[in-house]
Amino acid sequence: MRPHVAAVYAFARVADDIADEGREPAAVRQARLRAWQHQLHVAAVSETGSRPTDGRDDLIFTALGHSIRSLDLPLSLFDDLLSAFDQDITTNRYDSWPHVMDYCRRSANPVGRLVLRIAGYRDDALNRSSDALCTALQLTNFWQDFGRDWRMGRLYVPREAFESCGALESDLAIGRMSPAWGQALNACFDVTRARFEAGRAVCDGVCGRLRLELRLTWHGGWRVLERVQAHQLTLLDDRPTLGARDVARLLWRAARWEGTAV
Repeated sequence: MRPHVAAVYAFARVADDIADEGREPAAVRQARLRAWQHQLHVAAVSETGSRPTDGRDDLIFTALGHSIRSLDLPLSLFDDLLSAFDQDITTNRYDSWPHVMDYCRRSANPVGRLVLRIAGYRDDALNRSSDALCTALQLTNFWQDFGRDWRMGRLYVPREAFESCGALESDLAIGRMSPAWGQALNACFDVTRARFEAGRAVCDGVCGRLRLELRLTWHGGWRVLERVQAHQLTLLDDRPTLGARDVARLLWRAARWEGTAV
């Protein structure tokens, strides 16, 4: 599995860097993403072994093309990732939860589905649970990066969620985490926890090392969410993270997964 996962990661990492290269105009970054997508489609249908492979991009697409062809990885999942990266260039606000969830569907969920397919799983129920877990992890990252994203001009809390609580962007602009923003974030945490719960099944539905890795991922994401909620009043200035002391706790939780309360 490792070489195939590494190829997918390298492809996505470069695409993400293209989208986030703030020094280039939006149109230039979008053109580079389209070129990256074209290389993807070429690599998916043609052998590239006869081409020189000295450059980074050639190496990535040689490996990725082999993975796509040998494992029958759906190109649509890669296209979804690229559409989300393209959206990052032009979109910095979301009106509703469906808009946020659609972004997660394309930015996070394809990764889980690709990992399952690389591992040999072709199960709709597992895919749906994987989608829930990947969405939960993406949402957790949004709340963890709340302050950093705000300074970059981005806000992932949907407008319908914070306006219903009476929260104002003008408070954030002056560095104030008002009670209304605390209420809005708590609503976001509730939505995220529901996605984590729906994502438990995939951790039980796979075998071997992947099962342990998914359980650790699940507990790691849940623990980050706990840490973020505990520090929600300082999210504009601080980014809560896990430390060395959390490792033993996560391993213990993963080992006692069956029948263990969160």
